[in-house]
Amino acid sequence: MKKKKALIFGITGQDGAYLSKFLLKKNYKVFGVKRRSSIINTQRIDDIYKDINLKSNFVIFYGDLTDTSSILNLIKKTKPNEIYNLAAQSHVQVSFEVPEYSADVNGLGTLRILEAIKSLKLEKKIKFYQAGTSEMFGKTKEKFQNEKTHFYPASPYGVSKSFAHAITVNYRDAYNIFACNGILFNHESPIRGETFVTKKIIQGLIRIKNGNQKKLFLGNLYSRRDWGHAKDYVEVMWKMLQQKKPDDYVIGTGKNYTIKEFVNKAAKKIGFKIKWVGKGIK
Repeated sequence: MKKKKALIFGITGQDGAYLSKFLLKKNYKVFGVKRRSSIINTQRIDDIYKDINLKSNFVIFYGDLTDTSSILNLIKKTKPNEIYNLAAQSHVQVSFEVPEYSADVNGLGTLRILEAIKSLKLEKKIKFYQAGTSEMFGKTKEKFQNEKTHFYPASPYGVSKSFAHAITVNYRDAYNIFACNGILFNHESPIRGETFVTKKIIQGLIRIKNGNQKKLFLGNLYSRRDWGHAKDYVEVMWKMLQQKKPDDYVIGTGKNYTIKEFVNKAAKKIGFKIKWVGKGIK
């Protein structure tokens, strides 16, 4: 059987790394897209590079979701069976500071990929996955969210992802593209980015325990989150594109915990006693 090819935007991120390894085990040829930077940011996928047996099946290209020509050229060059758009300006607070950039990458970047598929007349040959987020639900008053819950985003990040979701549905309906939205709740792993609260908590606790830090400052300790594991979630992304018909899916564990509960559980796991002082930990 002919080897399937996947093109992944956002290859150097947590999900991109796990998805690459998952697809390689499925005997895919994986093409990854990363932005050009003066900093080498491939640590999450360096182990794939080191495996000489996988080198011919794993190729990295430079590209950017803000650049239409690079998207067109990459799709034309790689001729993938599946495209996974995992690239984004994904930090909620940062999206308030750079709203236009967040909208360009997250919203228009998705549109550029879909338009490239249409322009190249590959509607029948490419399956497309768009990475959505539970942040699109935002201030919804519904206790539990599902595929029919209305979006009420509370940040430029959530708004930009809501546009990406809607335009994916629009191109699916208008041009019959096999396009799926995954509305994913928080998913974590040891390779989660340092700016995300779970990694911030773990690293902070370890530094305090080792005497390298005195306090850990957090925001709303009673904010609730549904946390899963990224390794499980990337498998679900792939499964969405293996269905007979394209659709949109909410992915979560169905369980949620407060930030404070996460801190207490993490501290207990590493055998570290904490002292709460307002919003800080000693």
